[in-house]
Amino acid sequence: MTHLSCSHCPGPAVYLDRVSGEHLCEEHLCLRVEATVRRTIVAAGGFRRGERIVVAFSGGKDSSVLLHLLATVFRPENALELVAVTIDEGIAGYRDETVRAARELAARLEVPHRVVSFEEAFSRGLDDLLSGRETRACTVCGVLRRRLLQQAARELGADRLSTGHCLDDEAEAVVMNWLRGDLHRVTGARPSGGEGLLVPRLKPLAGLSEKEVVSYALLRDLAFDLPECPYTRHALRAGVRGMVHRAEFSAPGTLGRIVGGQRALEERLDGLLPDASFSTCPDCGEPVLGTICRACKLLDSPRDNH
Repeated sequence: MTHLSCSHCPGPAVYLDRVSGEHLCEEHLCLRVEATVRRTIVAAGGFRRGERIVVAFSGGKDSSVLLHLLATVFRPENALELVAVTIDEGIAGYRDETVRAARELAARLEVPHRVVSFEEAFSRGLDDLLSGRETRACTVCGVLRRRLLQQAARELGADRLSTGHCLDDEAEAVVMNWLRGDLHRVTGARPSGGEGLLVPRLKPLAGLSEKEVVSYALLRDLAFDLPECPYTRHALRAGVRGMVHRAEFSAPGTLGRIVGGQRALEERLDGLLPDASFSTCPDCGEPVLGTICRACKLLDSPRDNH
């Protein structure tokens, strides 16, 4: 059997980039992944020496690759303080296994690890919160997970909160914002007043496709066989993901064009909408645009929010 060679060396190719047509060996694929992450971090201002980064760490492939890269490449260079935070939503038959995988990898990478649970924070796990309204699972889960990640990052004194969103996630978010008619996100409006209220977020994997992330995970022994969240089938994102991936397969480069087009649009529409500013929720003291935050609305009157 004839094996294709890497486009940059005689080594055997393990990856095809359908956008550029390049074939990459293990070494050159990993080098490209790390270089892409480095460019993304530099574009976001780079790391300050000794900076404390809280990593949103689900235990899945994206966050595992993120934690691995921060711990093995960027921590030594910048003397970073890393803390991995895993949110245990309380999903039967799913979270126990992923939390266990997260603990094992954090220990392997010598990164302090903290687990924060819905049960401890809200006195109910996600399964209980969703009783009778499972189709809203991702909305409820997303709002409450973001709340706990921000709280944990503040309590841990984080300079930034790092998440494992990749290029596919970013493209899907663009399409979802259009489908929802979310003008503030479509126009790129950035509310003011969040300083001191919100820990700044960093997305080091945002320039990498999911295919690149998965390939890197396989090559670095970070792709664990874990169950899928049982509520995924209800998510709007699931349908959008299929649509976006079909478009990328038919026309390689679609993901990058969606994200690049959105950034260009935001630049053109800057200032189109009136400025919004953060205040604090009177019930919980968390930052909010408006009056009561979404988390408090969901927790106080869970069946009245549609």
